[in-house]
Amino acid sequence: VQLQASGGGLVQAGGSLRLSCAASGSIFSINVLGWYRQAPGKERELVAAITRGGTTNYADSVKGRFTISRDNAKIAVYLQMTSLKPEDTAVYYCNADVFATGTPGFRNYWGQGTLVTVSS
Repeated sequence: VQLQASGGGLVQAGGSLRLSCAASGSIFSINVLGWYRQAPGKERELVAAITRGGTTNYADSVKGRFTISRDNAKIAVYLQMTSLKPEDTAVYYCNADVFATGTPGFRNYWGQGTLVTVSS
């Protein structure tokens, strides 16, 4: 199972970016999909998560600005980021609870990360 994230880049404060993450491999089922971020010198933190049924959860710092969504058919998760702030600068990682075929159950996987830089 692999998670491939894309969509990061450099944007001015107040701008928008859309991150995408696609899962590939022998996947039987995916439960929670999420986005985390890690800024320089800080711990990795949860940004947003979405269950298979569509229930979402957001960090307080991004509520009202970021929207997470998923496409179960494409096995993908997206993060629409608006009103970006310099403090949103970080490497963003997608995360998934995956039940791969031929395995005993769900296991957590990480994507490779995509850098988001917000200039002031």
